[in-house]
Amino acid sequence: MRNDLNDTGKLVLRLPFGIMILLHGIAKLTHGIDPIEGMVTSMGMPAFFAYGVYAGEVLGPLLLILGFYARIGAALIAINMLFAFALVHTGELTSLNQTGGWALELQGMFLFTAIALTLLGPGRFGVNQR
Repeated sequence: MRNDLNDTGKLVLRLPFGIMILLHGIAKLTHGIDPIEGMVTSMGMPAFFAYGVYAGEVLGPLLLILGFYARIGAALIAINMLFAFALVHTGELTSLNQTGGWALELQGMFLFTAIALTLLGPGRFGVNQR
């Protein structure tokens, strides 16, 4: 029984998380990544690094949702979030919002959920449980 609850908990964690990140990826597929290319090149990196957003916001979430190499999918999302912190949110790392919470609560939750799922794996309710 306990193992079923652990596996169910992992499913409840990975499905909504994967869907939420995938929605960001769909927006990038729909509207393009020109702004990200600009951010990447302004940091001195090659423009093709911007295409990594598709790995972190489309491929990674799909792997998580399916439970197919979900650890790799979660790791891709974590790497994507680290790039987001570096490219967009560096100035907010020590900032608080109007209600006293961390200004990057959502981004932090995304990063640490991805790290947790990388460590936990998908549970048995996945295509290959990896």
